[in-house]
Amino acid sequence: MSEDALTRIADALDRLAPANLTALDVSGADIFVWHTSPDRLQPVHNPTFLPLDLLVGVDRSRETLLANTAQFSKGLPANNALLWGARGMGKSSLVKAVHGAVQGVKLVEIQRDDLASISDLLTLLGKTDARFILFCDDLSFDGEDVAYKSLKAVLDGGVAGRPDNVIFYATSNRRHLMPRDMIENERSTAINASEAVEEKVSLSDRFGLWLGFHACDQDQYLAMIRGYCDAYDVDISADTLRAEAIEWQATRGARSGRVAWQYFVDLAGRRGVMI
Repeated sequence: MSEDALTRIADALDRLAPANLTALDVSGADIFVWHTSPDRLQPVHNPTFLPLDLLVGVDRSRETLLANTAQFSKGLPANNALLWGARGMGKSSLVKAVHGAVQGVKLVEIQRDDLASISDLLTLLGKTDARFILFCDDLSFDGEDVAYKSLKAVLDGGVAGRPDNVIFYATSNRRHLMPRDMIENERSTAINASEAVEEKVSLSDRFGLWLGFHACDQDQYLAMIRGYCDAYDVDISADTLRAEAIEWQATRGARSGRVAWQYFVDLAGRRGVMI
């Protein structure tokens, strides 16, 4: 076999089984998405996020997370944070807005399905001089899923633990990251029911901050939209806004920050305003 053929075969094998990543270059951006197969950080050069002051109805959570992140950016003690509660109420928006407001911290998003690689990612992040928020959106576990065990170990309980330059923020609709029927099933089938439940819910205990997000009332919903209109110079009377916004929420069958933003996007488009 010729040397050229052997080279082609070697190149093909390298593509099938790429070499392990041993170092990260994070100088080119402030936001990244972690991918596997092969392991790599994809930079996000044009991120979109709302300014902090446009997040209405989450004042306490906003100030708590902002203070925690500012402490972390200065090298001071800070907690992992779990943002849990009603869907569409700004949990992930708050994480991104806080990152945008705090200098000296990079954001790395890891997908729920890639949690098995979190230990490798933390090892790589720990070798850099930068400080990172490691962010997992819509974190939850079901059925026989055991990925929570690897996450639990790196958050607090493992020998290596979490590097000092990394903090972990996650959002979830569930306070204990799993559905109630899963917890009840563990209780009913285990030899020692309390120990089985403790094993499942102990992951959420690894988060020093639990920030709850609850469904908004109508006044908060309208205030969100008015804030967007003021920020983007969309001129609309109070009566018209109220009538249209309430009709919009009725057609959606829900009232939340996400629904408020979706109505505003429609309104801005009809008024010819870029956002």
